[in-house]
Amino acid sequence: MASAEWRPWLQLAAFSLVLFLITAATYSSLGVVLPLMVKDQGWNWTEAGLGFTLLGALTGASSMIPAWLIRRFGVAFTVLFGGAVMVAGFLCLWATHSLWAYWIGCGLCGVGYQSMALIPGTHVLGAVFRNRARAFGIYFTFGSLGGVAGPWMVFGVLGLFPGQWRLFWIIAAAAAALVGLVCALSVGSARWLAQAGEDIDHEVEAAEARPANHRIWRTHEDWTAREALATPQFYVLLAAYFSHLLCGVTVASLSVAHLTQMGVAAAVAAGMLSFESLMQLLGRAGAGLLGDRIDPRHLLIFALAAQVLGSLALSVAHTYPMMVLYSIGTGLGFGLTVLAVTVLLLNYYGRRHNLEIFSLTCLVGAASALGPLIGGFIRDRLGSFAPTFQIYAGVIFLVFVATLFMRPPHKRPAAEIAATPADEDAPRLARRAA
Repeated sequence: MASAEWRPWLQLAAFSLVLFLITAATYSSLGVVLPLMVKDQGWNWTEAGLGFTLLGALTGASSMIPAWLIRRFGVAFTVLFGGAVMVAGFLCLWATHSLWAYWIGCGLCGVGYQSMALIPGTHVLGAVFRNRARAFGIYFTFGSLGGVAGPWMVFGVLGLFPGQWRLFWIIAAAAAALVGLVCALSVGSARWLAQAGEDIDHEVEAAEARPANHRIWRTHEDWTAREALATPQFYVLLAAYFSHLLCGVTVASLSVAHLTQMGVAAAVAAGMLSFESLMQLLGRAGAGLLGDRIDPRHLLIFALAAQVLGSLALSVAHTYPMMVLYSIGTGLGFGLTVLAVTVLLLNYYGRRHNLEIFSLTCLVGAASALGPLIGGFIRDRLGSFAPTFQIYAGVIFLVFVATLFMRPPHKRPAAEIAATPADEDAPRLARRAA
């Protein structure tokens, strides 16, 4: 009994540590290190943006790999696999002397990111915690904290060893190997996890049976991935996940370069990126506290609106008020969206097949990762990153409108589905007979 009480919190701590580190060492740090790499290697921004695109694309495109590994070999093996791939990616970045090594390193980090953190983490935490929004809030908050720490980790290394950006990737590789091993050791057996998930499901059903707990809509049935794909709500959530990644990855990779082009000092631009990650942290922490008390759809609506405002502010930011508005808007929006979508998928479609449903959602990251590449292309052709952020604000606004009208999905009873064709044909056949 004692083990059952502390083990979920140990797993939450381990997965949070992993998400903190790899967020700090990939998306958050690469945007700060990249200008140094571009200058040292003589790349243009289209070539540099492609690396960030590969990082995001492989994070999304590889989402079915950890899902398959978990079903086949368990969570611990999947985390170790992801850790090994992540270390290989960091070593490629350390050894970069060509674009190919840089691109391969970014791609490997994307595969490792998905296999170490997002898919295993959400799968385990969704199974062992009844208050899932709170658990996800803590988990994603640590990811945002990694985003805050990442730029300063880079500056710390470069402050001690000026110009030695390669050393940062060596340190990141060693840290990834260590935390990956710790996380794998904290994961229970597949049998224990399955039993814990069944117990939590019963607790959730019992709590929902009380009249006072009907404030948030939750399904009482488990949807298969095929059934979820047949509902428009899945595609609205998919679009929300796509748009938040499209904006978030582009901000992480190009905002520093954009602001410095607008005349902002590099240290201030990096500080704004760190502040943006701090807003992600506050958003996810707040959403974790509120997600089990208010409808996560309302959180998603607010998050998308905030991202629209933040993206528009960033496109013209060169004063402190506009930079603060960009950081608050895109930070809160990014932080709230991923948690709201994760909880809504569980609330709408159940936990039993959530591993596959969430993995399918993460696949969209492959497309959203085109954001930095498109931004670099626009910069090379038009001389500015501003149109990129304005276009992405328009995309997010369309998703915002769709979310306003979204309502929970409802399964049609099997008997009703079987009877529908006959019922629809009855009037036509009767007229023909007459």
